Amino acid sequence: MPGLPVESLSAWFQCMNGCSKRWPLTEVIYNCTECGGLLMVQHDMEALRKLSGEQWRRVFDERTHSTEWPFGSGVWGKRELVCPVVADDNVVSMYEGNTNLFWAKRYGDQLGLERLWLKLCGNTHTGSFKDLGMTVLVSVVQQMRAEGKTVPAVACASTGDTSAALAAYAAYAEIPAIVLLPKAKISTAQLIQPISNGAITISLETDFDGCMEIVQRISSDEGIYLANSMNSLRIEGQKTVGMEILQQLDWEIPDWIIIPGGNLGNVSALGKGLLELLELGVIDKLPRLVCAQAEHANPFFTAYRSKFEKFEPIEARPTLASAIQIGNPVSYQRAASVIDRFDGIVEQASEQELVDAVVEADSTGLFNCPHTGVALAVLKKLVAGGQIAAGDLVVVVSTAHGLKFTDFKVRYHERNLPGVGTEMANEEIVLPPRFDAVRDAIYREIERRFPDS
Repeated sequence: MPGLPVESLSAWFQCMNGCSKRWPLTEVIYNCTECGGLLMVQHDMEALRKLSGEQWRRVFDERTHSTEWPFGSGVWGKRELVCPVVADDNVVSMYEGNTNLFWAKRYGDQLGLERLWLKLCGNTHTGSFKDLGMTVLVSVVQQMRAEGKTVPAVACASTGDTSAALAAYAAYAEIPAIVLLPKAKISTAQLIQPISNGAITISLETDFDGCMEIVQRISSDEGIYLANSMNSLRIEGQKTVGMEILQQLDWEIPDWIIIPGGNLGNVSALGKGLLELLELGVIDKLPRLVCAQAEHANPFFTAYRSKFEKFEPIEARPTLASAIQIGNPVSYQRAASVIDRFDGIVEQASEQELVDAVVEADSTGLFNCPHTGVALAVLKKLVAGGQIAAGDLVVVVSTAHGLKFTDFKVRYHERNLPGVGTEMANEEIVLPPRFDAVRDAIYREIERRFPDS
């Protein structure tokens, strides 16, 4: 079933604070010119309601994994609800999205959960959910350039994953990319991604918030296009995570969706997408959302405890969940409104809790990044506290692939992770090349690890 012709649809930037002024999606603007508030992409919902909720479900389902350009992308398969202003020829896509929804049966059994799923967003081109937002942003830049607008380069501050996505998509579109990274605060795997894709890669002796301050000035003063999540085009792509989860559950609504939070663009995006589906009649109720923060970078958790009456940026302390080591999240306002609307919860996890959750889940066949470990640790807390019941349908959003963080995993299993207990380490067994030594070691380990088998 075809969707709606995109030329009949419209979308625009509009201030979150209720200002009436609008701007085209192809205009270089990030904040309201009247009040300074963040912008959001607003769609013509009346035009979108020309199809019923059931018809939209059929459109999305029929496009999934299609070879028809660009609908095979998990993002562009929903283009009417994402970004109708980009022509087919200007879409910059690597068929991102449509990532595995993993039934974590064994891990769920350990936690006492009957229906636990992990949305493996890291199973995409650059290894994180950031691809979903970057395909939209870079496609709009491509559309702007095709219309004759001057966009000399795209730039971002990053804790690793955003820089990888921007560098790859910009390289694919032949657009210069600039990434600002906090020196020695991201993994080697994350650092080499933008370098390999030819981005101008600058390491600054500061944290993410310091990088963000500079990249905002570069964008403001030099006319270079900002690619961080305060640019709400990113939100439009990232919101398809929730849409995909529902599709993969045959449109059953989870009781809970748990997602890690740093700069909070992901929480904002997830909420926005689900609310739009509700308005269009695609779904008839909402899940509860949980934002999981690292204890060392927890300004959103602290604000939640005051019922969002007070927000104070902090200087985030070093955390193994380096991609969410952010003390002044740009999307705080958006995320707070989402948590309120979804009867949500914000919880935190210590370094030991996140590490333990990663190791426990990995031992059941997963291969998690430390940020997913934060979400899993929070899941354990909510199960133990009785908020999440055994029969609840729970989806944890895994934001990046564990292969980006092998240094963290190696140090754990070598018992070389300072400040964190490594009782579950699976150490390498080094033996002489003798049959009897290998045989004895095998049976000894089987007996130790699987005493009931």
